[in-house]
Amino acid sequence: MTTKTDKKPISGNLAENERYFKENVGLNISFDLGIRKLYILDYQVNMYFLNGLCDTGYITEILKNVTSISDNEVDHTKFKEILENRIVNQSVQKIKTLDEVVDQVLSGLIVFLMEGSDFGYVVDVRSYPGRQPAEPDTEKIVRGARDGFVENIIVNTGLIRRRIRDERLRYEMMRIGERSKTDLCIAYIEDVADPGLVKTIKKELETIKIDGITMADKTIEEFLVRQGFNPYPLVRYTERPDVAANHLLEGHVILIVDTSPSVIITPTTLFHHVQHAEEYRQAPAVGTFLRWVRFLGIISSVFLLPLWFLFVLEPSLLPNEIAFIGPTDQKNIPIVVQIFLADFGLEFLRMAAIHTPTSLSTAMGLIAAALIGQIAIDVGLFVPEVILYVAVAGIGTFATPSYELSVANKMSRLILLVAVALFKLEGFVIGCTLFVLLLASIRSLNTPYLWPFLPFNAKALWQIIIRTSVPGAKLRPSIVHPQNVKKQSN
Repeated sequence: MTTKTDKKPISGNLAENERYFKENVGLNISFDLGIRKLYILDYQVNMYFLNGLCDTGYITEILKNVTSISDNEVDHTKFKEILENRIVNQSVQKIKTLDEVVDQVLSGLIVFLMEGSDFGYVVDVRSYPGRQPAEPDTEKIVRGARDGFVENIIVNTGLIRRRIRDERLRYEMMRIGERSKTDLCIAYIEDVADPGLVKTIKKELETIKIDGITMADKTIEEFLVRQGFNPYPLVRYTERPDVAANHLLEGHVILIVDTSPSVIITPTTLFHHVQHAEEYRQAPAVGTFLRWVRFLGIISSVFLLPLWFLFVLEPSLLPNEIAFIGPTDQKNIPIVVQIFLADFGLEFLRMAAIHTPTSLSTAMGLIAAALIGQIAIDVGLFVPEVILYVAVAGIGTFATPSYELSVANKMSRLILLVAVALFKLEGFVIGCTLFVLLLASIRSLNTPYLWPFLPFNAKALWQIIIRTSVPGAKLRPSIVHPQNVKKQSN
């Protein structure tokens, strides 16, 4: 990978600047890169632009004002100042190197270079193609805001700014990728977020050396937390501006990457991944009930199948009151194999649902219900209870708010099943113990993954178990080390 160490200054000779664009950027080769040559007050002015990322209407209005200079002005000595004043736009800045000119033009801005001048004017007329804010499919709620992040970083920062009009909200912009030069925004509230956390995140981001981050925030995550083969998510993603704004007010740092409709919340623990915005859009009692039901679904997605399979292998462990649990008839296929087949079949359905066009999804659902449902039982492939418990565990997986956490829990469930199949009760106990120890050993940006359970914090754990009312939640979570601990003044 080549790096640019010496930046080439803008030349007063416009032909030399144009030659640089032809040799290094592909001017006259790339159809979308263009140059517009103007003559104003006997000076030549070159405007560089990129089709597809610029708003043609804005450019037309700017050119109308610029070209009218020759009709209304006669003072040639103040040509540069007059040109700057006639560029009708809220964002006009001076630029002094051709490297910066290239970066800005390829980002969708236009640049005016003037004859005899060692600087140019960069004007923000970006108009990125994209969709309008809409409710994200993965974080739907019954009542609440219906806007969601899109692939445009400017729109995303605006959605958060609309909710937090605090003068201490900071948006620091960086560019990642030697070739992609992707915009990345670090968002935090200056007097709330931990300065050490902000400094650590900036330091990690500055060390990223890569051609491009076409996978946007996921690539950033892998550089930031270095997850390796640990399946459990170390950062939280959200596509909801209200969720991102709430975490900013708690003291978290948000990373917004251009071209991504989701943002990264740091630091996070396991319990950040099991909460949902719906809980905070209902009354505290209702929100608590929803949270408990969701917790039950998440726990069942991990432990229900291994526990049932253990009772199948060791019926003596069952109390007499529930001794009916377990298959009454035997099939040629071992139960553990049936469980894996059904579990993988459910995963096939999920993948197929993602890749199947909407117009065909209903037909696919009918076929799946027929093949994996009653017919599979009738031909002796599965016993009915296997289908039942796999379905319940699958529903618990779908009830998990975080998609990344749901997949990690499914992998843990399969490993526990293997442990039970090999070592029965001892395998279940040892597997569960190792599972908890794994979670307890994980740290995300020096944040314990099981906080506030380990290390134990009674008040914080109470707020996770119970959805407390907003007036009663006066303190920010201590795990993010906020500068201003209190949310509300007395």
